[in-house]
Amino acid sequence: MKLPNLDLQTIDRIIEMAWEDRTPFDVIETQFGLQEKQVILLMRQQMKESSFRMWRERVTKRKTKHLFKREFIAGRFKSQNQKS
Repeated sequence: MKLPNLDLQTIDRIIEMAWEDRTPFDVIETQFGLQEKQVILLMRQQMKESSFRMWRERVTKRKTKHLFKREFIAGRFKSQNQKS
């Protein structure tokens, strides 16, 4: 799987959004065009192995990272940096 060419500022923002508990992968895809698998690949490339493993374990357990697993949709916090 290939990643598009991304500038450093965009990569930093994607990583920040990926670490946020309440930002689902769907929002990252809408804003940056990266599917969940691509975000995982980007995180694997940009992080130390131990940090990546910690992030993956954390994300896997979070319902809020996947819209279809959420118990709510409306009323969630939305950062000013988010497009949708």
